[in-house]
Amino acid sequence: MASDGKKLQPIIVKKIKKGGHAVHGGAWKIAYADFVTAMMAFFLLMWLLGSTSEGDKKGLSDFFNTPLKVAMQGGSGAGASNSILSGGGSDLTKSAGQGTRGTGDDPAKKKMDDAAAKAEIAKQDAKRISSLRAKIDSLITSSPKLSEFRSQIRLETTPDGLQIQIVDEQNRPMFDSGSALVKPYMREILREIGSALNEVENRISLAGHTDSTPYGNGERGYSNWELSADRANASRRELVAAGMPDAKMARVVGLAASNLMDTKNPLAPVNRRISITIMTREAEERLMGNATIADPVTIETPSVTDMTSAPTPERGVQKP
Repeated sequence: MASDGKKLQPIIVKKIKKGGHAVHGGAWKIAYADFVTAMMAFFLLMWLLGSTSEGDKKGLSDFFNTPLKVAMQGGSGAGASNSILSGGGSDLTKSAGQGTRGTGDDPAKKKMDDAAAKAEIAKQDAKRISSLRAKIDSLITSSPKLSEFRSQIRLETTPDGLQIQIVDEQNRPMFDSGSALVKPYMREILREIGSALNEVENRISLAGHTDSTPYGNGERGYSNWELSADRANASRRELVAAGMPDAKMARVVGLAASNLMDTKNPLAPVNRRISITIMTREAEERLMGNATIADPVTIETPSVTDMTSAPTPERGVQKP
């Protein structure tokens, strides 16, 4: 019986109800959005501080310190500006605006364009100088006056341009002995060449040369330097008289015997010459753009127009 009563004992089942989480409705999303907004505002503040000039910062500071004074007096930072930034572009450290970046802003591209432009100018110069040389050759051949002096006119294409050299001969000097008085035949040569140079765009360099024979008391007075410079300037006047614009002349120099044609014979007549160089654009830029170029003697255009009336300097040695 006792065992039967134990079997009939009721079974009690306990059920524990667990409480669920309260519904929050996604409030964390709002908090996250506020955090992101604050970070964006902080980023914009840092960006504005980094891109604003010192003057604008000073104006803003003055405005908040004494807003009424700044508003009344105006000035930078007082709201007079139409824009927060004075410019725009990729570099925010610059106060001036930047244009849209294009191929011209690329240093490598710009360098290639400059090289191409220089190559094109050099090509045009070479073509122009070649045409001028053919023209002067034809002029010398066809002109009865110039063909007679063909041996004294020498043409040469150099890296600086077309060089025309008129040289002395033993029995046919270009100038009176020891002076800058142009001989009649030399005047004809220069004027024919001057006429041929009228239509040339390039500028011209003109140099006078002498041989190594000392000119009188040259070390203390009038010397080969002055003589070569005077002869170069006399040649310039003949070219201008033929119609060549004087503004086309880039320089007129006297080199004395510093650049001999016949180095083995410093006293040779060919060393006494006039060199006319029609310069390329590159040579002209090199000459005109370099302020450190120093020539032995540079002649300014004098007030007189004819050296025939000028007295010949005293000389102790007869100079050819």
